[in-house]
Amino acid sequence: MIRATHELHDRRRGRNFGLGLILMAFVGIVFGMTIVKVGGGQDVLGTGMVNTEAGQ
Repeated sequence: MIRATHELHDRRRGRNFGLGLILMAFVGIVFGMTIVKVGGGQDVLGTGMVNTEAGQ
């Protein structure tokens, strides 16, 4: 038996999706700030993207 989704479920799904995006953005910001604070300008993640000559 196939039941159509109620309009309330669609609104709730949209709200949950938006809240998930906001939560992921917050986690990304906290992670980025932690890496910057811990690293102190060094290549903490080993990406090779930090120019060590500019800091000396």
